[in-house]
Amino acid sequence: MKNVWMIRAGEGGRLIGSFAKGYVAVGWIELGDMSQVSELEKIRQSIKQTYPNERKGAIGNSVAMFHKFRSVVQVGDHVISYDPGQREYLVGVIKSEYQYKPGVAKDYPHIREVDWQSRVKRDDLSTSSRNSLGSTLTLFAVNEDVWADIQSALQGGKSPESGNESLEDEKTTLDEIRQEMVGKAHEFIKDKILALSADEMEELTAAILRGMGYRTRISPKGPDRGVDVFASPDGLGLEEPRIKAEVKHRQGSAMGSQNIRSFLGGLREGDRALYISTGGFTKDAKYEADRANVPLTLLDLDELANLVVTHYENFDLEGRALIPLVRLYWPAE
Repeated sequence: MKNVWMIRAGEGGRLIGSFAKGYVAVGWIELGDMSQVSELEKIRQSIKQTYPNERKGAIGNSVAMFHKFRSVVQVGDHVISYDPGQREYLVGVIKSEYQYKPGVAKDYPHIREVDWQSRVKRDDLSTSSRNSLGSTLTLFAVNEDVWADIQSALQGGKSPESGNESLEDEKTTLDEIRQEMVGKAHEFIKDKILALSADEMEELTAAILRGMGYRTRISPKGPDRGVDVFASPDGLGLEEPRIKAEVKHRQGSAMGSQNIRSFLGGLREGDRALYISTGGFTKDAKYEADRANVPLTLLDLDELANLVVTHYENFDLEGRALIPLVRLYWPAE
C-alpha cells in the first residue's frame, strides 16, 4: 500500500482552515526556502545552524520531522489531518513536491499541496485507532490497521471494532495510556533532577521539606559535619522533629555502609535523618540504616522524584524554578 501520513495542523489544530484549502504544512519558519536542501545531513546542518541554542534532543526531533516532510513524503501518498472543531479527520492524497510558500498557511511556510477527498468522524473509529492518531508528533506514519479502520469507516459507517468495544474496554485502554504517560513523566522528572548541580540538589531537598511544611536552612560551604540541609517546624531546631539531611549527587555511585556510619556519627538524640543519594545505596548501606539508633530514611533518585510530584503543589517559587512542571488534566472516568 501507499504510505499514509498523519500531519498535524499546528498546535490544537489551529491551521486546519488553511489546510482544508488544499495543503499540509510545517513550521520552522526561520529555515527559509529548503527547495535545494533534501539530504538528511544537510537538513541537520541547516537546523543546527538556524537554532544554535536548541537542546540536542529537540534538534534531533526537528531534523527527523522536517526530513520526512521535505524528502520522505511522496506525491501519491495518503495523508490525514485532524479538525478538532468538527472532530473529523481529513483524508486525502499528496499531489505536489515540497514547496516554500510563506503566507499560505500563516507561519507554516513549508507546504505540500493536497487533494482532500473525504472526512471521517473521530467517533466512527475504534478506540485503538483514535489513540494511535492522537500522538502529539507533528508528522508520523499511520500503520496498516489504523488505515484499514479509516477505509472501513469511509465505506459504510462505524468501524467493526468501534461497535463491539464496550465502555469498560475503552476505560481500560485509556487507563493503560495514562499509566504509560505517568511512567514516562516520572522518568523525565528524574532526568531533570540528574541535570541539577550538587548545590541545586541541596536546594531541591530543602524545597521538598518546605513543601512538607518545614522551615529549612542550607549549610554554608565547607566542613558541615555531614549535614547539608537542616529542617524543623520553627527553622531553629527548638521544636521537634529536627531533620538533618545529607545530599550526595553522584549518578552511578552508590553510597556504602561507611558513608551511612559517618553520617550517623554526627547526629544526636532527637534528630531525624535523611540520606539522599541519586546514585542509590548498596545492600550493606540499607542494612546499616535499618539498625541505626537514630530514625534514618534513605532516598534514592526514584523516591526523590516521587516526593517532588507529591509535594509540588506546595513548592515555593525557588523550588519550582529548579524543576519546572505543568499540571496535566485527565478524565476521571
